[in-house]
Amino acid sequence: MASTACFLHCPSPAAAARTPSSASPSKPNQLICQAQKQEDDGGAAVVSRRLALTVLIGAAAVGSKVSPADAAYGESANIFGKPKTNTDFRPYNGDGFKLSVPAKWNPSEQVEYPGQVVRFEDNFDTESNLVVTITPTDKKSITDYGSPEKFLSQVDYLLGKQTYSGKTDSEGGFDSGTVATANILESSTPMINGKQYYFVSVLTRTADGDEGGKHQLISATVKDGKLYICKVQAGDKRWFKGARKFVENAASSFNVA
Repeated sequence: MASTACFLHCPSPAAAARTPSSASPSKPNQLICQAQKQEDDGGAAVVSRRLALTVLIGAAAVGSKVSPADAAYGESANIFGKPKTNTDFRPYNGDGFKLSVPAKWNPSEQVEYPGQVVRFEDNFDTESNLVVTITPTDKKSITDYGSPEKFLSQVDYLLGKQTYSGKTDSEGGFDSGTVATANILESSTPMINGKQYYFVSVLTRTADGDEGGKHQLISATVKDGKLYICKVQAGDKRWFKGARKFVENAASSFNVA
């Protein structure tokens, strides 16, 4: 009859002392699995080596411990054990609203629009900026303004004003007598936390402007008799050089509590 014996082997101090210093140190505890041969009345039985190996693997698996740095397939290992944070943005909590502001944008005291409560601008380019306005309204919902396009026509002061006045035939694709254009690139009506929002993306161009125009993203909603508007913008050239990520993320993060 065959049997398998497993036991924990702990080297004695005397055996450890006899180990040469140049040799690799043995593990303090080793799981040993040996096959023992026993004979019964019918004769000698051959012990299954496969059985001994199976017991050894199973015992080793029980004693193993997964390191926190180990990662599952398709995941990156967290070597230092700390969660990663997005350093490109920082949270901002205002009066009844919150949003994520690009980390390299600083507060600005410049007031551009009625009801403006906060303004941030890029450290290196003031054309890249963010404003939030809060104004009284008799509307119960943002949908009471009509479509997103009709709403934009009622707050078109957000798109800026042309400094030149008079008749002109300017270059750059403008019609005769026209020195500014505004094209709606995208509009949507997302529902966020049970509240209806309007989102409008506009490209504006002026004859006396630079940067090839401005990308302006507007997010708006109504709550408790107040119209909340967040507008984030960047020049067209900077838009395609990386500013797009900051403008879109900031505008989409706008949330009225």
